[in-house]
Amino acid sequence: MRIAVTGSIATDHLMTFPGRFADQLVADQLHTVSLSFLVDNLDVRRGGVGANIAFGMGVLGTQPILVGAVGPDFDDYRAWLDRHGVDTGSVRVSEVLHTARFVCTTDADHNQIGSFYTGAMSEARLIELKSVADRVGGLDLVSIGADDPEAMLRHTEECRSRGIPFAADFSQQIARMDGEEIRILLDGATYLFSNEYEKGLIESKTGWSDEEILSKVGHRVTTLGARGVRIERTGHDPIEVGCAEEERRADPTGVGDAFRAGFLSGLAWGVSLERAAQVGCMLATLVIETIGTQEYTLRRSSFMDRFTKAYGDEAASEVRKHLS
Repeated sequence: MRIAVTGSIATDHLMTFPGRFADQLVADQLHTVSLSFLVDNLDVRRGGVGANIAFGMGVLGTQPILVGAVGPDFDDYRAWLDRHGVDTGSVRVSEVLHTARFVCTTDADHNQIGSFYTGAMSEARLIELKSVADRVGGLDLVSIGADDPEAMLRHTEECRSRGIPFAADFSQQIARMDGEEIRILLDGATYLFSNEYEKGLIESKTGWSDEEILSKVGHRVTTLGARGVRIERTGHDPIEVGCAEEERRADPTGVGDAFRAGFLSGLAWGVSLERAAQVGCMLATLVIETIGTQEYTLRRSSFMDRFTKAYGDEAASEVRKHLS
């Protein structure tokens, strides 16, 4: 099963300020703020929802096709993704814009000042999915994640017009979208991904009830934080899968992307929806135990031991034969 993953590709530049931002602010001078903070640490991490999902699928051995736009500074990141099983042949390289990046400084009170540079991400709207499909011999599913809004709309419309099944996954972009845009992006989706808060926001912005949305999508997949995930389909009982036990909690960033990577990999393997969700929850657990969205290591024996403990021998036997 050939799955293309569209979405943002970015790097995160994270810094730590040992003091408090509040101590540097003068109440009657806030209209002319001009500050510079001497920071202790700089941590540069690979990120972007499209790249995070593709990385997770790559380490699970399902060879995803990453679709997005980057700058000429992408060479090292590309090599990293290629080495971890991601097909980057359909990533567009801008001639004039840098790869998107998030620059953020966190103070001693965990307050943050950050900026997001979209950069080359704006050129994702120029990518034609037909050229991607022609290059790889066809597409069985396209996951349309948070990206340049025009790109998300174009990819959705192209999937509909060409009859390519797609997954709608707005995540960070849902806050800026209006109801009409959301209605366009989800109508006819084979899978609709969101977390619990986003689920309510989708219903509020579209004016559609849960039942109405279920009638317009094949499957509604809602992540529930520490409670796991729920999968709903019209005419079927919901499927609920809990999280695997955590060994530690280091950083929640990228956990949702990891779940999607595991779930989509399960679909690529052809296992049941329940098994796919279990793989997603297990991979998400690895991410929450690691600082960084792509810094975890998947060791097959350890992964399967923990998967067996969480979901039982029968589930493990079905998954083990697919995990390379």
